[in-house]
Amino acid sequence: MAMRDTISNKLQEAFTPESLDVVDESHLHEGHAGHRPGGETHFRVYIVSDAFKGKSRVERHRMINSALAAELSGSVHALAIQAKAPGEG
Repeated sequence: MAMRDTISNKLQEAFTPESLDVVDESHLHEGHAGHRPGGETHFRVYIVSDAFKGKSRVERHRMINSALAAELSGSVHALAIQAKAPGEG
């Protein structure tokens, strides 16, 4: 299974998001630290979920990092996160 799909599935399970988009940006980081041939090292996540209501940006990132701990300690080098609650701009 592609890492993008693994990330999507784990976030779907953990947060039942209203919307979720996981983008593999590895091709933008060729020659940078953590990049490997074949990619699947740098990702950007856009997620909207009720689970983030009343949570700070840091708390939201910690929640996502916790859900993806295995991936972040393994092959994923970088994860950019945009996490919002429904109704937030």
